[in-house]
Amino acid sequence: MKVCRELRTRGNATPILMLTARAAVDDRITGFDAGADDYLTKPFSFRELLARIRALLRRDTNLRPDVLAIEDLVVDSASHRVSRANNEVQLTAKEYALLEYLARRAGQLVSRAEIAAHVWDDAFDPFSNTIEVYINRLRKKIDGNHSTKLLHTRRGEGYILEPRD
Repeated sequence: MKVCRELRTRGNATPILMLTARAAVDDRITGFDAGADDYLTKPFSFRELLARIRALLRRDTNLRPDVLAIEDLVVDSASHRVSRANNEVQLTAKEYALLEYLARRAGQLVSRAEIAAHVWDDAFDPFSNTIEVYINRLRKKIDGNHSTKLLHTRRGEGYILEPRD
C-alpha cells in the first residue's frame, strides 16, 4: 500500500495490479484508495491474471500515447490519421494498422512473424507475400519523394521504422 501511494504521489501513472491474500472488502477498498488500478486475491487463475493485465494495458493511454512522431511522420492513433511533412497520407485500414504497429516499435527490428501475429488474423498465410506488398505500398506513401527514408527492410530479418538519408 505504501509503495502504491508513493508512486501515485510522485505522479507515476503506471498501471498497478495488486496481488494479495487480503480478500476482505475493506482491504480491496484500501488498495483502490491507495491508487491501485486493479486488485486480485489469492488463489487466482494465471489466465485471469493475464486477462487483467491486458485490460489494464488497453486502458492506459500514458503507456501508449495517442500521437506517435518519427522524424516528420505523425501517426495519430485516436483519429487514425497519418501525415508526413504536414501533408496528410491516405491509408487503407490494413496499411494504417501495419504503420501504427511499426511506429509503436520505431527503431526496433520487427519480424514478419511479429507483423503477421499483430496485424493480421489467425487465417493469415505465412507463406504469402502479403506483408511485402503492404510494406511496399507503405514505403511509397510514407517515403515517396522524401530525402529521409523511414521504412527499411533488413533482408531475412524484418522491417524497421527509423530515419535514414
